[in-house]
Amino acid sequence: MRKRTRRQLQGWGAVAAVIAGVWVAGNWAVVWPVLVAVLGIAVLGGAGWGLWRAHLHAVEGDRQWRAQEETRVRELSMAEVDKLSWQEFEHYVADLCRRDGCRDVVVSGKSGDLGADAVGYLADGRKLVVQVKKYAPERSVSSQDMQKFVGTARLEYGADVALFVTTCRAFTKAALGLAVRQDIVALHRDLLGSWVKGAHLESLIPLNGSGGGARRPPA
Repeated sequence: MRKRTRRQLQGWGAVAAVIAGVWVAGNWAVVWPVLVAVLGIAVLGGAGWGLWRAHLHAVEGDRQWRAQEETRVRELSMAEVDKLSWQEFEHYVADLCRRDGCRDVVVSGKSGDLGADAVGYLADGRKLVVQVKKYAPERSVSSQDMQKFVGTARLEYGADVALFVTTCRAFTKAALGLAVRQDIVALHRDLLGSWVKGAHLESLIPLNGSGGGARRPPA
């Protein structure tokens, strides 16, 4: 029955095709302008789609190139930072704070600073406490490093904004989670590179290294 049904459908299809062909032949003067119009629309639509795809491809290529160029330039700047000693790096970070309007920035420059390498005030009066770690790029900031800073930044120094800056590429998952929960601004190498290249400190404060956390209100 399936074969018979299939043959019937094929037969009816052939009959319909013959009828359509006869009708088109008898009304060719009316049909051909419509066919030409449909073909023209199809050609124009295909060309437009191709141009749109090419445009999207070009935009994406340009975006990727710009991102790669920004990374390259940031790494060139960070290469200069990598040459600094840890003492010079502390003063360099303090200078970045001053560049962005911070005042009364003081660098401890010694061990036993209880996790505060620099202390100052933002332009709006909030107290800023900075911990600086000059690590190799491939290293990660550990949870222990973050715990020490969390335990002293606000309890010992009364920080409104606690900033942890490092030259390595990442914080461990535990360290970053602690930073987000405790509202520590965690600047890894890429964010530091953006700061070095001119990003304002105020634009980095809400990030916490992962886009989480929020600013503390002024004390």
